[in-house]
Amino acid sequence: MSSSVNIRDFKLYKAVAPLKKPIADATHTLHEISFLVLRLQLENGVIGESYLLSFQYSPYAIQGAFRDLLPLVKGYAAYETGKVYQKLDEANEYFGNQGINRWVQAAVNIAMWDAWGKCLNQPVGKLLGTYRDKCAIYGSGGWLSYTIDELVAEVTDYVSRGFQAVKIKVGNPDWRTDLERLRIVREAVGSQVNIMMDANQGMKLPSALQLAKAAQDLNIFWFEEPLHHQDFEGYKALKQQAGISLAMGEREYDTLPLVELLKRNALDIWQPDILRIGGVEAWRESALLANSHHIPVLPHYYKDYDVPLVCSIPNGVGVESFDWIDPLIDNPMTVKDGFAYPHQGAGWGFNFVDDTLELIF
Repeated sequence: MSSSVNIRDFKLYKAVAPLKKPIADATHTLHEISFLVLRLQLENGVIGESYLLSFQYSPYAIQGAFRDLLPLVKGYAAYETGKVYQKLDEANEYFGNQGINRWVQAAVNIAMWDAWGKCLNQPVGKLLGTYRDKCAIYGSGGWLSYTIDELVAEVTDYVSRGFQAVKIKVGNPDWRTDLERLRIVREAVGSQVNIMMDANQGMKLPSALQLAKAAQDLNIFWFEEPLHHQDFEGYKALKQQAGISLAMGEREYDTLPLVELLKRNALDIWQPDILRIGGVEAWRESALLANSHHIPVLPHYYKDYDVPLVCSIPNGVGVESFDWIDPLIDNPMTVKDGFAYPHQGAGWGFNFVDDTLELIF
Protein backbone atom coordinates (compact mmCIF):
# COMPACT_ATOMS: atom_id res chain seq x y z
CA MET A 1 0.00 0.00 0.00
CA SER A 2 1.27 3.47 -0.88
CA SER A 3 2.70 5.60 1.92
CA SER A 4 0.17 8.25 0.88
CA VAL A 5 -2.22 6.87 3.50
CA ASN A 6 0.28 7.27 6.34
CA ILE A 7 -0.38 9.74 9.15
CA ARG A 8 1.63 12.92 8.57
CA ASP A 9 0.34 15.37 11.15
CA PHE A 10 -2.33 16.03 13.77
CA LYS A 11 -4.23 18.90 15.34
CA LEU A 12 -6.41 19.11 18.45
CA TYR A 13 -9.30 21.53 18.84
CA LYS A 14 -11.99 22.45 21.34
CA ALA A 15 -15.66 22.98 20.48
CA VAL A 16 -18.41 24.18 22.81
CA ALA A 17 -22.15 23.58 22.51
CA PRO A 18 -24.69 26.11 23.81
CA LEU A 19 -25.81 25.62 27.43
CA LYS A 20 -28.25 28.12 28.94
CA LYS A 21 -27.59 27.14 32.54
CA PRO A 22 -25.81 24.34 34.44
CA ILE A 23 -27.41 20.89 34.45
CA ALA A 24 -27.02 18.20 37.11
CA ASP A 25 -27.50 14.50 37.68
CA ALA A 26 -27.07 12.59 40.94
CA THR A 27 -23.27 12.84 40.93
CA HIS A 28 -22.25 15.69 38.59
CA THR A 29 -23.02 19.32 37.85
CA LEU A 30 -22.12 20.32 34.30
CA HIS A 31 -21.18 23.93 33.63
CA GLU A 32 -20.01 23.41 30.06
CA ILE A 33 -20.86 21.10 27.16
CA SER A 34 -17.53 20.92 25.40
CA PHE A 35 -15.66 18.54 23.14
CA LEU A 36 -12.11 17.83 22.08
CA VAL A 37 -11.86 17.29 18.33
CA LEU A 38 -8.88 15.42 16.87
CA ARG A 39 -7.86 15.68 13.24
CA LEU A 40 -5.25 13.35 11.76
CA GLN A 41 -3.87 14.39 8.37
CA LEU A 42 -2.57 11.74 5.98
CA GLU A 43 0.19 12.19 3.42
CA ASN A 44 -2.46 12.30 0.68
CA GLY A 45 -4.24 15.21 2.38
CA VAL A 46 -7.19 13.17 3.73
CA ILE A 47 -8.19 14.21 7.25
CA GLY A 48 -9.64 11.73 9.72
CA GLU A 49 -11.64 13.25 12.54
CA SER A 50 -12.90 12.14 15.95
CA TYR A 51 -14.27 13.83 19.03
CA LEU A 52 -14.75 13.15 22.70
CA LEU A 53 -17.11 14.65 25.24
CA SER A 54 -14.97 16.55 27.74
CA PHE A 55 -17.30 18.86 29.72
CA GLN A 56 -15.25 21.05 32.08
CA TYR A 57 -13.17 18.21 33.52
CA SER A 58 -9.35 18.15 33.78
CA PRO A 59 -8.64 20.08 30.57
CA TYR A 60 -4.87 20.14 31.07
CA ALA A 61 -4.68 16.44 31.93
CA ILE A 62 -6.50 15.22 28.82
CA GLN A 63 -4.72 17.72 26.59
CA GLY A 64 -1.41 16.56 28.07
CA ALA A 65 -2.23 12.96 27.25
CA PHE A 66 -2.87 13.97 23.64
CA ARG A 67 0.44 15.86 23.55
CA ASP A 68 2.30 12.83 24.87
CA LEU A 69 0.74 10.20 22.63
CA LEU A 70 -0.04 11.79 19.28
CA PRO A 71 3.61 12.00 18.10
CA LEU A 72 3.77 8.21 18.43
CA VAL A 73 1.18 7.65 15.69
CA LYS A 74 2.99 9.52 12.92
CA GLY A 75 4.00 7.33 10.01
CA TYR A 76 1.40 4.62 10.57
CA ALA A 77 -1.06 3.87 7.78
CA ALA A 78 -4.68 4.78 8.41
CA TYR A 79 -5.70 1.13 8.30
CA GLU A 80 -3.12 0.05 10.91
CA THR A 81 -5.53 0.58 13.78
CA GLY A 82 -4.46 -2.56 15.62
CA LYS A 83 -0.76 -1.72 15.43
CA VAL A 84 -1.37 1.79 16.74
CA TYR A 85 -3.58 0.51 19.54
CA GLN A 86 -0.83 -1.86 20.68
CA LYS A 87 1.80 0.88 20.35
CA LEU A 88 -0.17 3.21 22.59
CA ASP A 89 -0.96 0.38 25.02
CA GLU A 90 2.78 -0.15 25.48
CA ALA A 91 3.39 3.58 25.91
CA ASN A 92 0.57 3.87 28.47
CA GLU A 93 1.46 0.86 30.61
CA TYR A 94 3.56 2.65 33.24
CA PHE A 95 0.96 5.25 34.23
CA GLY A 96 -1.99 3.06 33.30
CA ASN A 97 -3.91 1.86 30.27
CA GLN A 98 -7.19 3.23 31.56
CA GLY A 99 -8.41 6.73 32.23
CA ILE A 100 -7.23 9.62 30.08
CA ASN A 101 -4.72 7.51 28.16
CA ARG A 102 -7.49 5.20 26.98
CA TRP A 103 -9.56 8.18 25.82
CA VAL A 104 -6.68 9.30 23.61
CA GLN A 105 -6.22 5.76 22.31
CA ALA A 106 -9.87 5.67 21.33
CA ALA A 107 -9.86 9.12 19.75
CA VAL A 108 -6.90 8.11 17.57
CA ASN A 109 -8.60 4.84 16.64
CA ILE A 110 -11.85 6.54 15.66
CA ALA A 111 -10.03 9.17 13.59
CA MET A 112 -8.05 6.47 11.80
CA TRP A 113 -11.26 4.65 10.89
CA ASP A 114 -12.65 7.94 9.59
CA ALA A 115 -9.55 8.56 7.48
CA TRP A 116 -9.49 5.02 6.08
CA GLY A 117 -13.18 5.20 5.16
CA LYS A 118 -12.52 8.46 3.36
CA CYS A 119 -9.58 6.92 1.49
CA LEU A 120 -11.87 4.13 0.28
CA ASN A 121 -14.83 6.51 -0.19
CA GLN A 122 -16.97 4.25 1.99
CA PRO A 123 -18.89 4.73 5.26
CA VAL A 124 -17.31 2.99 8.24
CA GLY A 125 -20.51 1.00 8.73
CA LYS A 126 -20.22 -0.58 5.29
CA LEU A 127 -16.59 -1.49 5.93
CA LEU A 128 -17.71 -3.38 9.04
CA GLY A 129 -20.72 -5.08 7.42
CA THR A 130 -24.33 -4.55 8.39
CA TYR A 131 -27.16 -6.44 10.03
CA ARG A 132 -29.68 -3.62 9.63
CA ASP A 133 -30.10 -0.23 7.99
CA LYS A 134 -31.44 1.70 10.98
CA CYS A 135 -31.77 1.35 14.73
CA ALA A 136 -34.06 2.54 17.50
CA ILE A 137 -33.06 5.74 19.28
CA TYR A 138 -34.20 7.21 22.58
CA GLY A 139 -34.20 10.77 23.88
CA SER A 140 -31.94 11.32 26.87
CA GLY A 141 -31.83 14.04 29.52
CA GLY A 142 -34.33 14.63 32.31
CA TRP A 143 -31.71 16.28 34.52
CA LEU A 144 -32.29 16.52 38.26
CA SER A 145 -31.71 20.26 38.03
CA TYR A 146 -34.76 20.67 35.79
CA THR A 147 -37.96 22.14 37.12
CA ILE A 148 -41.03 20.00 36.54
CA ASP A 149 -42.01 22.27 33.65
CA GLU A 150 -38.57 21.86 32.05
CA LEU A 151 -38.71 18.10 32.52
CA VAL A 152 -42.14 17.79 30.92
CA ALA A 153 -41.16 20.12 28.09
CA GLU A 154 -38.14 18.02 27.21
CA VAL A 155 -39.81 14.60 27.22
CA THR A 156 -42.86 15.82 25.31
CA ASP A 157 -40.58 17.48 22.76
CA TYR A 158 -38.86 14.14 22.19
CA VAL A 159 -42.23 12.44 21.71
CA SER A 160 -43.41 15.15 19.30
CA ARG A 161 -40.27 14.45 17.24
CA GLY A 162 -41.15 10.77 16.93
CA PHE A 163 -39.02 9.31 19.73
CA GLN A 164 -40.62 6.23 21.26
CA ALA A 165 -38.52 6.17 24.43
CA VAL A 166 -37.10 8.74 26.88
CA LYS A 167 -34.65 8.53 29.75
CA ILE A 168 -34.59 10.76 32.83
CA LYS A 169 -32.26 11.15 35.78
CA VAL A 170 -32.98 9.81 39.25
CA GLY A 171 -30.95 9.83 42.45
CA ASN A 172 -32.48 12.63 44.49
CA PRO A 173 -31.73 12.53 48.25
CA ASP A 174 -35.27 11.20 48.75
CA TRP A 175 -36.23 8.48 46.28
CA ARG A 176 -39.87 9.56 46.60
CA THR A 177 -38.98 12.72 44.68
CA ASP A 178 -37.69 10.52 41.87
CA LEU A 179 -40.88 8.49 41.94
CA GLU A 180 -43.04 11.60 41.64
CA ARG A 181 -41.00 12.87 38.69
CA LEU A 182 -41.33 9.49 36.99
CA ARG A 183 -45.10 9.54 37.51
CA ILE A 184 -45.31 13.01 35.96
CA VAL A 185 -43.26 11.88 32.96
CA ARG A 186 -45.44 8.80 32.48
CA GLU A 187 -48.54 10.96 32.50
CA ALA A 188 -46.95 13.40 30.04
CA VAL A 189 -45.75 10.85 27.46
CA GLY A 190 -48.51 8.27 27.74
CA SER A 191 -48.45 4.52 28.07
CA GLN A 192 -46.93 3.71 24.66
CA VAL A 193 -43.59 5.46 25.23
CA ASN A 194 -40.84 3.61 27.09
CA ILE A 195 -39.32 5.35 30.12
CA MET A 196 -35.86 4.58 31.48
CA MET A 197 -34.24 5.93 34.64
CA ASP A 198 -30.54 6.66 35.21
CA ALA A 199 -28.99 7.26 38.64
CA ASN A 200 -25.40 7.82 37.43
CA GLN A 201 -24.12 5.64 40.31
CA GLY A 202 -25.73 8.04 42.78
CA MET A 203 -27.76 5.63 44.92
CA LYS A 204 -27.20 3.00 47.59
CA LEU A 205 -28.83 -0.40 47.44
CA PRO A 206 -31.68 0.26 49.94
CA SER A 207 -32.99 3.38 48.18
CA ALA A 208 -32.46 1.84 44.73
CA LEU A 209 -34.54 -1.16 45.82
CA GLN A 210 -37.30 1.05 47.20
CA LEU A 211 -37.47 3.13 44.04
CA ALA A 212 -37.40 0.11 41.73
CA LYS A 213 -40.21 -1.62 43.61
CA ALA A 214 -42.33 1.53 43.97
CA ALA A 215 -42.02 2.29 40.24
CA GLN A 216 -43.23 -1.14 39.08
CA ASP A 217 -46.65 0.17 38.04
CA LEU A 218 -44.96 2.78 35.81
CA ASN A 219 -43.48 0.03 33.60
CA ILE A 220 -39.89 1.34 33.67
CA PHE A 221 -37.95 -0.16 30.77
CA TRP A 222 -34.59 -0.25 32.58
CA PHE A 223 -32.70 1.11 35.58
CA GLU A 224 -29.28 2.46 34.57
CA GLU A 225 -26.25 2.66 36.87
CA PRO A 226 -28.17 2.83 40.16
CA LEU A 227 -25.07 1.81 42.19
CA HIS A 228 -21.32 2.23 41.96
CA HIS A 229 -20.26 0.48 38.79
CA GLN A 230 -18.02 -1.99 40.68
CA ASP A 231 -20.68 -3.00 43.22
CA PHE A 232 -21.29 -6.27 41.45
CA GLU A 233 -22.93 -7.95 44.44
CA GLY A 234 -25.21 -4.95 44.86
CA TYR A 235 -26.38 -5.29 41.26
CA LYS A 236 -27.01 -8.97 41.84
CA ALA A 237 -29.14 -8.22 44.91
CA LEU A 238 -31.05 -5.46 43.12
CA LYS A 239 -31.82 -7.73 40.18
CA GLN A 240 -32.95 -10.58 42.40
CA GLN A 241 -35.05 -8.54 44.79
CA ALA A 242 -36.59 -5.93 42.48
CA GLY A 243 -36.73 -7.87 39.22
CA ILE A 244 -36.06 -4.72 37.18
CA SER A 245 -33.92 -4.73 34.04
CA LEU A 246 -30.46 -3.30 34.70
CA ALA A 247 -28.27 -1.40 32.24
CA MET A 248 -24.52 -0.86 32.73
CA GLY A 249 -21.26 -0.31 30.92
CA GLU A 250 -20.57 3.35 30.17
CA ARG A 251 -17.89 3.67 32.89
CA GLU A 252 -15.88 0.66 31.81
CA TYR A 253 -12.45 0.67 30.15
CA ASP A 254 -12.45 -3.08 29.44
CA THR A 255 -14.73 -6.12 29.58
CA LEU A 256 -13.81 -7.39 33.05
CA PRO A 257 -16.85 -5.72 34.71
CA LEU A 258 -19.05 -7.22 32.01
CA VAL A 259 -17.71 -10.66 32.91
CA GLU A 260 -18.34 -10.07 36.62
CA LEU A 261 -21.92 -8.93 36.00
CA LEU A 262 -22.61 -11.85 33.67
CA LYS A 263 -21.37 -14.30 36.32
CA ARG A 264 -23.98 -12.92 38.70
CA ASN A 265 -26.84 -12.65 36.21
CA ALA A 266 -26.86 -8.96 37.15
CA LEU A 267 -27.03 -7.30 33.73
CA ASP A 268 -29.71 -6.99 31.05
CA ILE A 269 -28.31 -4.32 28.71
CA TRP A 270 -24.64 -3.61 27.91
CA GLN A 271 -23.81 0.07 27.31
CA PRO A 272 -20.22 0.46 26.09
CA ASP A 273 -18.81 3.97 25.72
CA ILE A 274 -16.63 3.95 22.59
CA LEU A 275 -14.17 6.50 24.01
CA ARG A 276 -13.70 4.81 27.37
CA ILE A 277 -13.48 1.26 26.08
CA GLY A 278 -10.87 2.07 23.48
CA GLY A 279 -12.39 2.55 20.03
CA VAL A 280 -14.06 0.51 17.30
CA GLU A 281 -12.41 -2.88 17.76
CA ALA A 282 -12.66 -2.82 21.56
CA TRP A 283 -16.31 -1.72 21.35
CA ARG A 284 -17.13 -4.60 19.00
CA GLU A 285 -15.18 -7.08 21.13
CA SER A 286 -17.32 -6.18 24.14
CA ALA A 287 -20.49 -6.46 22.04
CA LEU A 288 -19.44 -9.94 20.89
CA LEU A 289 -18.92 -11.03 24.49
CA ALA A 290 -22.34 -9.66 25.42
CA ASN A 291 -23.89 -11.46 22.45
CA SER A 292 -22.42 -14.79 23.59
CA HIS A 293 -24.56 -14.38 26.72
CA HIS A 294 -27.65 -13.12 24.84
CA ILE A 295 -27.25 -9.58 26.21
CA PRO A 296 -28.35 -6.73 23.91
CA VAL A 297 -26.11 -3.72 23.28
CA LEU A 298 -27.35 -0.16 23.62
CA PRO A 299 -24.29 2.09 23.94
CA HIS A 300 -23.58 5.32 25.76
CA TYR A 301 -23.89 8.79 24.21
CA TYR A 302 -21.96 8.85 20.89
CA LYS A 303 -24.84 8.30 18.45
CA ASP A 304 -22.94 9.42 15.36
CA TYR A 305 -20.44 6.62 15.93
CA ASP A 306 -22.78 4.18 17.63
CA VAL A 307 -25.51 3.98 14.99
CA PRO A 308 -23.29 2.37 12.32
CA LEU A 309 -21.66 0.19 14.97
CA VAL A 310 -25.01 -0.99 16.37
CA CYS A 311 -26.12 -1.73 12.81
CA SER A 312 -23.00 -3.89 12.36
CA ILE A 313 -23.64 -6.36 15.23
CA PRO A 314 -26.37 -8.98 15.75
CA ASN A 315 -27.32 -7.82 19.26
CA GLY A 316 -27.44 -4.08 18.68
CA VAL A 317 -30.86 -2.77 19.72
CA GLY A 318 -30.61 1.01 19.88
CA VAL A 319 -28.68 4.19 20.69
CA GLU A 320 -28.88 7.20 22.98
CA SER A 321 -29.54 10.69 21.66
CA PHE A 322 -28.43 14.10 22.81
CA ASP A 323 -28.56 17.00 20.37
CA TRP A 324 -25.39 18.67 21.66
CA ILE A 325 -23.12 18.32 18.63
CA ASP A 326 -25.83 18.80 16.01
CA PRO A 327 -25.30 22.60 15.74
CA LEU A 328 -21.53 22.06 15.47
CA ILE A 329 -21.31 19.52 12.63
CA ASP A 330 -21.96 19.69 8.90
CA ASN A 331 -24.29 16.69 8.64
CA PRO A 332 -26.51 15.97 11.68
CA MET A 333 -27.82 12.42 11.87
CA THR A 334 -31.21 11.62 10.36
CA VAL A 335 -33.71 10.64 13.06
CA LYS A 336 -37.28 9.79 12.07
CA ASP A 337 -40.16 7.99 13.78
CA GLY A 338 -37.99 6.73 16.62
CA PHE A 339 -35.17 5.43 14.41
CA ALA A 340 -31.71 6.72 13.57
CA TYR A 341 -30.07 6.17 10.19
CA PRO A 342 -26.30 5.86 9.68
CA HIS A 343 -24.53 8.68 7.89
CA GLN A 344 -24.00 7.76 4.25
CA GLY A 345 -20.87 9.82 3.59
CA ALA A 346 -17.35 8.41 3.58
CA GLY A 347 -15.75 7.66 6.94
CA TRP A 348 -18.10 8.51 9.78
CA GLY A 349 -20.00 10.80 7.39
CA PHE A 350 -19.80 14.04 9.35
CA ASN A 351 -17.24 16.66 10.38
CA PHE A 352 -17.15 19.54 12.81
CA VAL A 353 -17.60 22.89 11.09
CA ASP A 354 -14.31 24.80 11.08
CA ASP A 355 -15.87 27.94 12.54
CA THR A 356 -16.91 26.03 15.68
CA LEU A 357 -13.33 24.93 16.47
CA GLU A 358 -10.71 26.60 18.65
CA LEU A 359 -7.17 25.31 18.01
CA ILE A 360 -5.39 23.89 21.08
CA PHE A 361 -2.24 22.68 19.30
